[in-house]
Amino acid sequence: MPDSGSPRHPSRRLVLGSVAATAAAVPLLGLASTAAAAPSQSTTPQRTPPRRPTSDLVYFNTWKGTQVYGAWFDPAGGGLTPIGPVGDAGADWAVKHPSLPILYVATMEVGGVVRTFRIDPATGALTKTADLATGGTGTGGGGISYIGIDRPSATLLATNFEDGFTAAVPISKAGELGPPASLAQDTGTGPSPRQAAPHPHYAEIAPGGRFALVADLGADRVFVYRFDRRTRALSAGGPDGPYSFATAPGSGPRRLAFHPGGRTVYLLNELTADIQTLGWSPRRGELTHLQTLSTDTPDFTGARSASDLAISADGRFVYAGNRGENSLVVFAVNPWTHLLTEIQRIPCGGVTPWSFTVHPSGRWLLVANEASGTVNVFGVDRGSGALADTGNAVSVPNPDSITFCRF
Repeated sequence: MPDSGSPRHPSRRLVLGSVAATAAAVPLLGLASTAAAAPSQSTTPQRTPPRRPTSDLVYFNTWKGTQVYGAWFDPAGGGLTPIGPVGDAGADWAVKHPSLPILYVATMEVGGVVRTFRIDPATGALTKTADLATGGTGTGGGGISYIGIDRPSATLLATNFEDGFTAAVPISKAGELGPPASLAQDTGTGPSPRQAAPHPHYAEIAPGGRFALVADLGADRVFVYRFDRRTRALSAGGPDGPYSFATAPGSGPRRLAFHPGGRTVYLLNELTADIQTLGWSPRRGELTHLQTLSTDTPDFTGARSASDLAISADGRFVYAGNRGENSLVVFAVNPWTHLLTEIQRIPCGGVTPWSFTVHPSGRWLLVANEASGTVNVFGVDRGSGALADTGNAVSVPNPDSITFCRF
């Protein structure tokens, strides 16, 4: 499924100081640095490095690739030790089971296939245990742009970009996936050539569990479906269809994140590279516009493309990725209004920051720089929200998503 905003690929589907691109200096899956402060010479890793007692597993999916790659991450110093390919899958997104050693991987296969792997915590190796078709008949691939888990209802949500729907998939106590319990079909189009049909790019269950929000790039809408955590049923909000929030024509909603307070949503629009602050009514399931800020610099004239979005666990900072300018942007959250103020903007350490993931400790942020083929480590100052490039990086072919696994 297409993605936009990269000078190399059409696209589909935070930092103190400046960063130099590292891809040319790092051999494929070679270690760029294991020190927290400065890079060291690249070394050839062992095929399966032994697990260190204090290390976390981290997996990298690859854009239009055929394998999942693994590494050990040192949460004390921010170092990465690559493992190499650990499982076969044309992977675009992944999520770990909340408690079991299971990794769910969204593949690019027709039928919206989600592949289940058993994780070996000692080596990082993945063993395929099952495939589940979530639906869809698109010929450009399976079309899944995102998968995530709603833990209270044991539901995996899968957004099918190509075929325009979101599937609610049951997860058994053993971690097995069952046939979708329900599907929510989006409708609508937009003015961009990439908006000829609905293209859901992200889905999340709102706090309280009564609604599911779906950011649809093709329809210029955030759809709000009713959700029943007991039956896992996604349904229209009213007799005329789901509630929705309309963005400006051609915006292309891509990612959203709830503030921990539960009454504010941040929305990142890919095609216009802006971020919106939205008020959220948990009783009515309605979104209202409060603020729009650009993630581009004022004099930027290239192709606009925003990529990823995250909020700190304490709700004080929001982070956004900008692929048009290969940058990361940090915003401070007003504690009373929840409106945003830009406080930092720096290079991403490579080319085309497709996505990023904040470590569970909140001390680190890893960026998947797809076009330059590197995963770069940034330190997070939890007091100021600022990011700092550590100089740590590993080479991964066209990385597009990052998944931490802690045991």
